[in-house]
Amino acid sequence: MNISIATDTAPVRQGEEMDWPALSSWLKRNIPDLDGQIHVAQFHGGHANLTYCISFGEQEMVVRRPPQGLIAPGAHDMAREYRVLSALAPHFDRAPRVLAYCADVEIIGAPFIVMERCRGEIIRDCIPPGFAATTTIEHDISFAIIDAMVALQTIDTDLFGFANYERARGFVSRQLSGWHQRWQLVSDVASHSIFEAVFDKLRRMQPETKRVTIVHNDLKLDNCIFDPARPTRVQTILDWDMTTLGDPRIEFGTLLGYWKQVDDRIDRAPTIGLDMTNFPTRAEIVSYYASKGGLVDQLNWFEAFALWKHAVVLRQLYTRYERGESQDERYANFPAHVHHLIDGAAQILLA
Repeated sequence: MNISIATDTAPVRQGEEMDWPALSSWLKRNIPDLDGQIHVAQFHGGHANLTYCISFGEQEMVVRRPPQGLIAPGAHDMAREYRVLSALAPHFDRAPRVLAYCADVEIIGAPFIVMERCRGEIIRDCIPPGFAATTTIEHDISFAIIDAMVALQTIDTDLFGFANYERARGFVSRQLSGWHQRWQLVSDVASHSIFEAVFDKLRRMQPETKRVTIVHNDLKLDNCIFDPARPTRVQTILDWDMTTLGDPRIEFGTLLGYWKQVDDRIDRAPTIGLDMTNFPTRAEIVSYYASKGGLVDQLNWFEAFALWKHAVVLRQLYTRYERGESQDERYANFPAHVHHLIDGAAQILLA
């Protein structure tokens, strides 16, 4: 096995190696025209699922599997991601083309999907130099994400068999109870009083679902790939393993939760190091989304929920690091951010 390193990949992180000969054999049996030796590198930008760049000669593909260790119920669902991407392919060109799904955990230790290798730029710590240096570049990128979100939300859900509207209308309630249960699985204290107070207020103030759309459930800046020559359009959206039907304000609230501005008292997105000083404010983002037909009522609730949920996500990642299930050193400083995010959610609900 050789390591092949592209500009957005690096050698496989220690402890995250797989049975590459077994993977190679499975891929050659299930994907046409693969020949020669397998070459592997790892995408290090993400924080949860393990994602690898696999190549055989000039042919490249991406393999995604859940993280190692204890997995929360319903999380990191590769079968769901495969179904979603297969169904979206004819209707949404921003979704990567999926090539195969493997449910056999004996191959590399977990179910996995294989998808096309999408080229372009992911914006995490800076705007890459290949982007056009214009005075509107930050706004172009920002509004492109909203345009992609709106495009996804306007797809007819009946087209690919996800239209269980009764279940979809209970999506927000399931999100609340589900993330509360996940916190209880990983929290380092018997009861975090502010966390529980925010949960109680979110439950009592829960908005009624007025519209049901496809919800990617993690549509944010670093889950988008851009073509630097066309920054006004998101080229590809990544990470579809939490996609479902539900209230579109959950999606937009998640984006707001990650959206930094200069007067923030906390770091809303510690996994994104980008200086967003020149980006649109959250108020401008809301105004643009509304102009495209997005629902913007009761957004304080959805923004607070996003911060509260993000606190659970960071706590889960730290617990994985603490248990030795991941060697990713970025997780080490997450506990301090957990408390800041919970406090931020409380402040929004009391505003």
